[in-house]
Amino acid sequence: MATTEFDTTLPSIRQVQNWIKQKPTVELKLVTGDLIIGKVFWQDANCVCILDGNSEQITIWKQAIAYMKPQSETVIERGLVPRDAKLEVANLDS
Repeated sequence: MATTEFDTTLPSIRQVQNWIKQKPTVELKLVTGDLIIGKVFWQDANCVCILDGNSEQITIWKQAIAYMKPQSETVIERGLVPRDAKLEVANLDS
């Protein structure tokens, strides 16, 4: 049976509430392996609603979420590459 109480003393509930206020872009990995990216619009005891890039609402059961994390704004906005990434630079002059 689904939870009917919304316990705002739980750190996970408070964290999601902060994401609702701050509006960072968040990644949700589902137990199915699907990745959903968007902004948290609302949450209740059972579900989280995400606004995707098209401003469409996606309601997700919390039981279906493997993890949630905010995307790094620095990497998204500036297109930075992680330090340990292996890069090859093509020679365009040939």
